[in-house]
Amino acid sequence: MGSALSFSLPKLTKEEMEAALNKAKEIVSSASVIVFSKTYCGYCKQVKKLFTQLGASYKVIELDRESDGAKIQAALVEWTGQRTVPNVFIGGKHIGGCDNVMEKHEAGQLVPLLKDSGAIA
Repeated sequence: MGSALSFSLPKLTKEEMEAALNKAKEIVSSASVIVFSKTYCGYCKQVKKLFTQLGASYKVIELDRESDGAKIQAALVEWTGQRTVPNVFIGGKHIGGCDNVMEKHEAGQLVPLLKDSGAIA
């Protein structure tokens, strides 16, 4: 699940989409765990709290605080098919949103993923 779909994403030109997609991919490759988030999103807070409790190192991109956050989110939709936040990547691989992260945690699959990516020692 994620934040409500009441927002509208900007219509990007091909060049804008390419630039935003390149930036999103650059961000994902910059850390072992990336959480694209919004500061007011309860589901985002839940995922960040879980990662903190697990002692994982992770990087958060608060899309509502980024000047090009809406463009980055539009690029993430194009790339992952997911409109909502949080949008989580571990080891460069798209994991999904809050429900996906929690399901992996409950199934005992999250900690090994975090260890494999180097986010947990």
